[in-house]
Amino acid sequence: MVKVSSKFSRLSILLPIILMKPLPLPSLVHYELLLQLLERKTQAMTYEEPHLYKQVQQLIVTLRKARAQQKQLEAICEQTHIPVEYHWSLNSVDGAINSDADSLKEKI
Repeated sequence: MVKVSSKFSRLSILLPIILMKPLPLPSLVHYELLLQLLERKTQAMTYEEPHLYKQVQQLIVTLRKARAQQKQLEAICEQTHIPVEYHWSLNSVDGAINSDADSLKEKI
């Protein structure tokens, strides 16, 4: 059996962190804004229309589930040392993708 040095052991733990790009996720505030709009305004407007009210209720439940699922994903990422990057819009993502593509073109 080969004994692994403690330096190598720490490096093997940190290597995925160093090599992996952050996982892009929406900021949780997006869920909060949508939920507040639906709960405070949309729901009040549909109160007298039961079929619309039910649809709004289902949408609220779906958003809450999506928020909870993202939190679970974040916990898994934290446990497995995968970095997470929160995004407020697609603009920052598009810019990063375009700059990566431009730098790749320059190398070719």
